Amino acid sequence: MPNEITINDFSPHLFWDVDTDLFELNKYKAFFIQRVLEYGKMKDWNLIKSLYGMKEIETAALNARSLDAVTLSFVSTLFNIEITEFKCYKHKQLFPNYWNS
Repeated sequence: MPNEITINDFSPHLFWDVDTDLFELNKYKAFFIQRVLEYGKMKDWNLIKSLYGMKEIETAALNARSLDAVTLSFVSTLFNIEITEFKCYKHKQLFPNYWNS
């Protein structure tokens, strides 16, 4: 593994809509962590763990405005935090989807 992790080390499907030349990993870390949590492969997960650490991943997951149900269950179990503590869960409860419930 290289000494410095760059966006090019991650799976290309994660950031197909991002200009990778201008993307700063520390400036947009919440967006970056959320993308990897929801769509990343195991290699991507290991890279964000070594890049940010588990505490930073936990903070980003807790403050994410949206996470899919599988990712929410995963991070809830991983960090041993109730689902109701996540911002995305609280936000979802404020705006119920009546058509697909």
